[in-house]
Amino acid sequence: MKEGVNSPRLIFEEKKAIKLFLWLFYICFISYEVFWYFVLPNFTDYGGSQFPGNGLGFWFYFGVLCILPVSIFLYLKGNPYIIKYFVLASYVIFDVVDNLVKYLGSDRQFASGNIVELLFLFISPIFVNKKYFWTVTFCIVGKYLFLGIILNDPNVLSPIAIIVILLVLAYIFLTRFYSYINSLTLVHEELRHKEKLAVMGQMAMAIGHEIRNPISSLKGFLQLQQENHPNTNEYYPIMIQEIDRINNIVNDLMYIGKPRKIKFEKASIKEIIGYTVALTNQQAINQGIIIETEFKEAIPMIDCDESQLKQVLINLIKNAIEAMPDGGTIKIRAMIISSSELQITINDEGYGISNEALTNLGEPFYSTKKEGTGLGLMVTNQIIKEHRGEITFKSNLGIGTMVTIILPISSEKD
Repeated sequence: MKEGVNSPRLIFEEKKAIKLFLWLFYICFISYEVFWYFVLPNFTDYGGSQFPGNGLGFWFYFGVLCILPVSIFLYLKGNPYIIKYFVLASYVIFDVVDNLVKYLGSDRQFASGNIVELLFLFISPIFVNKKYFWTVTFCIVGKYLFLGIILNDPNVLSPIAIIVILLVLAYIFLTRFYSYINSLTLVHEELRHKEKLAVMGQMAMAIGHEIRNPISSLKGFLQLQQENHPNTNEYYPIMIQEIDRINNIVNDLMYIGKPRKIKFEKASIKEIIGYTVALTNQQAINQGIIIETEFKEAIPMIDCDESQLKQVLINLIKNAIEAMPDGGTIKIRAMIISSSELQITINDEGYGISNEALTNLGEPFYSTKKEGTGLGLMVTNQIIKEHRGEITFKSNLGIGTMVTIILPISSEKD
């Protein structure tokens, strides 16, 4: 879980984990000390000879006990993220001081530790926080390395070896937690996206039906007026053009609301590109743009819905034209990249798209154009997806954008 994030849900989950952590910390610590000083000596030759032992003695236990009220204070202050670091650091400091007092200057061999150190290792994955995991690693391993160097005692190597093995296991658990959470997050985002599209679809169908009829009537009356009074009003063509633009937006809305069923038939990609170029060429010429097409080899017929692929290419070419107000060249290439795949690239010399905007392309109502709706690219992405193809965008600001479409040559019908 990300530290510092003020999401109520994340804070709630962190508090639950902290409660469990504190309970286990004190249960493990007290149980181990009781077992070491009171149980083992009665049944074996191991264990502590006397309680509380050498070192800090009762002050060590008092220091560990004081960790609890401070942790509760931090918990009540609403900052649970720092508690796990505080408990770890406090315990390690008390333990290092206790061991230095106990062994420094004596000829006794190092033999110390508590099961709570293993708790720190194995409980770190429940926080789903790699930063905390590496902090635990540094503190626990660093403690033994420090004591080994200061006390000049090689006996610290055994616990270090055991801890490193357990750290590897803990890291595996942590990565699995991360993978599981990421999978859940992706599924959640997909469900949200589908719900969003479903709501948009219902709205789109309702809005589209309500707008289409009056728009058709307006266009009809305008064309009739233009025929009855030619050359009397220069604004007729502009009004008709704007009505056509509204109609295109409505068509995109209607497609989102109820996508048309794809009818796969054999078609020539060369003819489809030629048709779309002819359709958009006049607009390109008006802006001083040259559209070049290149077919590096004979392109076979492909299985596709010809009308929908025409819509895709028209959307992309128009976008390229609108991105080049100062003119330039648009290059369209088609080639076979494998025995089963065809690639189409559209390169423009426009103002380009930022990396941030690239990640949002195709999202509903997101557009880099002032008057854009974002529906065109959304429909484009959907059509390519339904063709079992792939579309990608690469762009450099001030240099241009390249759109790459990969389509299967033969459809794999269910």
